[in-house]
Amino acid sequence: MEPSLSIRQIIKREGNLVPYDRDRISTAIFRALASGERGDRALAESLGRDVESALVKNYGANATPSVEEIQDIVEQTLMEKGQAQTARAYIIYRSQRAQSRAARAYAFEVTDNIPYKKIYEVLCWNIDHACHSIEDLNAIMAQGRFARLVQECDRRYEEEISHCAAQILERVGDVRLVIVAGPSSSGKTTTTIKLSECLARAGLQFQALAMDNYFFDLERHPKDEFGDYDYEAPASLDLDLINEHLVRLLAGETIKTPHYDFKTGKRTLNVHAMHLEKNHLLLLDSLHGLYDGMTRRIGTSQKFKVYVETLGQLHSENGPFMRWADNRLMRRMIRDSWHRNSQPETTLTHWHYVRRSELQNIIPFIKAADFMVNSALPFEIPILKHLVFRYFPEALNRYRDDPSRQDAYIRAKRVYDFLLPLTAMADDSCVPADSLLREFIGGSRYTY
Repeated sequence: MEPSLSIRQIIKREGNLVPYDRDRISTAIFRALASGERGDRALAESLGRDVESALVKNYGANATPSVEEIQDIVEQTLMEKGQAQTARAYIIYRSQRAQSRAARAYAFEVTDNIPYKKIYEVLCWNIDHACHSIEDLNAIMAQGRFARLVQECDRRYEEEISHCAAQILERVGDVRLVIVAGPSSSGKTTTTIKLSECLARAGLQFQALAMDNYFFDLERHPKDEFGDYDYEAPASLDLDLINEHLVRLLAGETIKTPHYDFKTGKRTLNVHAMHLEKNHLLLLDSLHGLYDGMTRRIGTSQKFKVYVETLGQLHSENGPFMRWADNRLMRRMIRDSWHRNSQPETTLTHWHYVRRSELQNIIPFIKAADFMVNSALPFEIPILKHLVFRYFPEALNRYRDDPSRQDAYIRAKRVYDFLLPLTAMADDSCVPADSLLREFIGGSRYTY
C-alpha cells in the first residue's frame, strides 16, 4: 500500500494511537462488496481512496481521526458514490463487530469492572420501567405517566449516588481526595454536589475544588484543525498549579484558587481562598479527573475515583440505540448557549474534538475508577428534543455540501433521524429543582 501523504495516525477505541493504514479501509469495503457477491478488489481500493480524500477534506491534512469518525465517513462515502447496497452491508458488518467487542468485554467485566455489566443492568432497568424505546416514551407521554417516569429516573440516580457514598465511607481514614470524572456533559458537577450531600448526612465534612477555574487564558489553549480553541484537552488546564494546590490543601495549607471567566476567556489568579481541615474530604469535579497528570502528586491510597457517563439504553423504532455521546451533545448544546457564550451550532461543529479528547484522555482511564454512575435519564430525551431539535434541520442544510464539516453533518443527521418520531415535551415543570437534568436546562436549586 502506498503511504498516505497526510493522515499518519488514528485513534483506536481504547485511546491508543496507531499508524494509519488505508488498506484496512479498503479491506472492510471489499468484505462489504463480497457480501453482496461483488468481490471487486479494484473497486474497493478506489472507494478506499475516496474515503481517504473525504477524511482529509473533513479533518485537515494533519488530523488524527478516530476509528468512529473514519467509519462514519466510510458509510457517508459509500452512499455518495451510489453504493447503497454496499453501505448497508458495511453498516451490518460494523454492527456485528461492535456486538462481538461488547460480548468479549462483558466476559472481562466479571473480574475487572469495566462498563458492560453496568450497561446490561441499565437496559434491564429501562425494560422493567417500560422506557427503553422511542415507542415506549411516546406511550408514557400520551398516557399522562411522564411525571412518574421523572420520579423513577431521579430516584434510580439518587440511589446510585448513595451506594457510591457508602463505599467512600468504608475507606474513611485513608481517602482524602474524591475525584468525580467523566466525559463532557455527563453530569459530573451535579453528581459531585449530591455526593457531597450524602457524605454530609453521614457527618463527613467536605469541600469542592472547581477545576474550571484552572483553565489557562483562552489564547493559550491548543487549537483543532479548524483553528478553534480546544477546551477538552488536558493541556488547556494548568496541571502544575492544580497539583501544587492539591498537595498544599491536603497538607493543611490555605491556598487561593484562580477564577476563570468563560465569556471573556480570561483567568485571574489568587482569587478564592480555600483551606482543608485534616478531617475534611476534598472533592474534585473534572473532565480529566482520571487522567494521570491531573493528580500525579497525590498517592493512590488517598484517592477514590468516580466515573460518570450517560450509559443510556434507548433505541429507536427501527432498532439502533442512541449513542451516549449524542445524548451528551444535546445537553451541551443547551448548556454552552446559556453559560459559555456559544451557539448550539458551534457546539455541534466542535464536537469532533470533544470525542477525540475523550478517546485519548478519558476512556483509557476508566478501569482506574472505583465506582461508576449512570447519569442517563430516559425522560430527558423528549425535553432535550423540544430545546434543540430545531437546530438539526438547519445544520443538515448548512453542512450537507461542505466537505470540511461532514462530521457535523453526519452527527446532525443521526440525531435528527433518531429524534424525528419522538414526541417533544415542552413542559418540564415536573422535573424537580434538584434533578440532574436541571444542570443543563436551567432552573436548578444548585449553583453551577
